[in-house]
Amino acid sequence: MNENLAALIPETALLGAAVIGLLTGSWLPRRRQWLVAVLAAAACATGLTATAVTMATGGEQTVFAAAFAVDAVTGIGRLIVLVALLLIIGMSVATVRGHKRETEYWVLLLMTGAGTLALIGANDLLMLFAAYLLAGVPAYALAGFAKDAPGTEAALKYYLMGALLGITMLAGTALLYSAGHATHYSELARTLPSAPYGLVAVGLVGVLAGLLFKIGAVPAHFWVPDVTDGAPAPVAAYVTTLPKVGGLIAGYRLLHQAIADSDVNWSLLLAILAAVTMTLGNLAAFFQTSVKRLLAYSTISQVGYLLMAVAITTRSDTAQQSLLLYLAAYTVTNLGAFAVVTALPRARALADYRGLARHRPGLAAVLVVCLLGLVGTPPTGVFLGKLEIFTATIDGGHTWLAVLAVANTVASLFFYLRWLGPVFLTTDAAPGDARAGSARLLAVTAYLAAALSLSLGIAGQAVLSAAEGPLLR
Repeated sequence: MNENLAALIPETALLGAAVIGLLTGSWLPRRRQWLVAVLAAAACATGLTATAVTMATGGEQTVFAAAFAVDAVTGIGRLIVLVALLLIIGMSVATVRGHKRETEYWVLLLMTGAGTLALIGANDLLMLFAAYLLAGVPAYALAGFAKDAPGTEAALKYYLMGALLGITMLAGTALLYSAGHATHYSELARTLPSAPYGLVAVGLVGVLAGLLFKIGAVPAHFWVPDVTDGAPAPVAAYVTTLPKVGGLIAGYRLLHQAIADSDVNWSLLLAILAAVTMTLGNLAAFFQTSVKRLLAYSTISQVGYLLMAVAITTRSDTAQQSLLLYLAAYTVTNLGAFAVVTALPRARALADYRGLARHRPGLAAVLVVCLLGLVGTPPTGVFLGKLEIFTATIDGGHTWLAVLAVANTVASLFFYLRWLGPVFLTTDAAPGDARAGSARLLAVTAYLAAALSLSLGIAGQAVLSAAEGPLLR
């Protein structure tokens, strides 16, 4: 058994920082609790460094009875999550600085980030479910962090949906175990093809139900708008970003490593879910006036596009690269839009952004880059990601799905332009900014996210090359 803890430095760095931060924050005065945020950022930097070294030196391996895989997919997933956590930390300072529960916020964020990293490398059904819980339970608390009525409602809906579909996922795990007599993906790949079809099908649907909740796809999407609207803006940025990364990569690994040779037609099932998810998300976003609810339905539609790559997991040689590139591009682009929302806390409706280009041209430029980026406008990273996914989908035999995705992409331009329209109108009143002490950090976070979105569009080939490595069993 390979018990090399050095292979898990990014995960242990986040969990270690969470424990140290909780203990340290218990003794720090309120005005000094920002040190825990510095500790959280240092843990992310440590994880990024360790991941870069592993990818550069070829340290791919499976650890702890092969329950966790450290391969190219894990490496890219770690980079996405850790960069996203740094951006979320940057946009959270304005919300929690000086708060009486500031330490708890950073600790919960670190723990849910570690759970997301565990989802990415999970190579065993039990590891997958444990990661689901670690990523989910702290997130429920974060959703209700403000302890106001909308936040309490958001946390309750998030928890109830998560508990229900978590139980469904656990039942699916039990069924797959009874069918394949194992929980490790490589063993399941060997035994499931000869197992009873109905047992495998129901078990797989149960496990996928939990992952569909995690990513916010139809039919497990009902919580997304209310949680995004009710939670603090940085938490909403987390909810619409990181769980998608963990859930989609976990689903890709499960299907590729354990279910690929099964007779269950999971490819068609996921293709249909992708089609319904992207269409429903776009249609529901058309006439939203709240910026956070618009971004919530936007993330549902984006998940539909991302599910296309999971649907053709074993049908196209470029499914893996296209999924990882799109995830990286969507993550930074979505976080850039939320950074602008966080920087303007009193601008809650589309009309409140009137005159932004005149009074805050930098933030207006970020909003233009990120919203047009979410559409898939060149030269942003989402454009290249969509191009790769659409091509891979056609190569995987789902041309109808690619055509529908193109139609949805064109239609989505309508509601993003509804937001950008007021930005360029002239008015004497400026949208309300965050507190002066945090406004600069929020602006830097927004600029960095927009720059990363553009960089991925220009240098996306580097991500595609790094993501070509095989999955380990």
